[in-house]
Amino acid sequence: MAVEDDIQFERDGNIARIWFNRPHKRNCITVPMLHRLDEIITEIEADAELRVVVVRGRENTFSSGFDLDSLQADFIGTSTAMDVAVVSAKVCDRLYNMSKPSVAVLEGYVTAGGFEVMISCDFAIADETAKIGDFHIRRALFGGAGPIYRLPRMLGIRKTKELMLTGKLLSGKEADDFDLVNASAPAAELDATVDEFISHLTDKSPFQLKLTKMAVDRGLDADIASLMVLEHLAVGVTLNSEDAAEGVAAFLEKREPKWTGR
Repeated sequence: MAVEDDIQFERDGNIARIWFNRPHKRNCITVPMLHRLDEIITEIEADAELRVVVVRGRENTFSSGFDLDSLQADFIGTSTAMDVAVVSAKVCDRLYNMSKPSVAVLEGYVTAGGFEVMISCDFAIADETAKIGDFHIRRALFGGAGPIYRLPRMLGIRKTKELMLTGKLLSGKEADDFDLVNASAPAAELDATVDEFISHLTDKSPFQLKLTKMAVDRGLDADIASLMVLEHLAVGVTLNSEDAAEGVAAFLEKREPKWTGR
């Protein structure tokens, strides 16, 4: 199969949908798929019509991680062993830092590299029966695309160690209780739950979504004084935007706003 078949990109109105499509291998990921994901991110960023990114796996499995056949053949015991981590980390970081919010839809296995993609998305909605966890330690492996710096910021150190040192898998419901995902739902209600969640993003100002996401993403990376300056600048930029003027005018005129994204 061509890499375009292994990872698919669809435009659905103002929603970008990315699909992992290797169900015969539980949608495990390869280096060519990571390069293609990087290209897709560039396409999405350049398309002003797209507001939200949804990442999902075909046939009810998100992704069970990096392809271990490829890992064994191409990386274990070689001089290029670190390359897979470099590529994975770069692409997951691009996903995390996209200007448009991303939502991971979790079904089946969400482990190892698939888990790393999930924690690189802004939001996650899970099937209650999904199997979610870092998992690397069960194979004496170490995740190279975010667990040690994304997870502690989401969960704190104790819960991070619980996931990474035990390799335990959480159900979607348990992941919801663990504060690892935003919501969980029975399989029959998953699509409706995702659609309802996305609706609260697609009706917002694209300009303000981008600015707010950028500022919040930096919220744990600097001292308070520096972040106050960032907030001041964000407010100044906001109050000079067309969308802010439209948002205030629409409220005062009791009508729905018409966003320009500027």
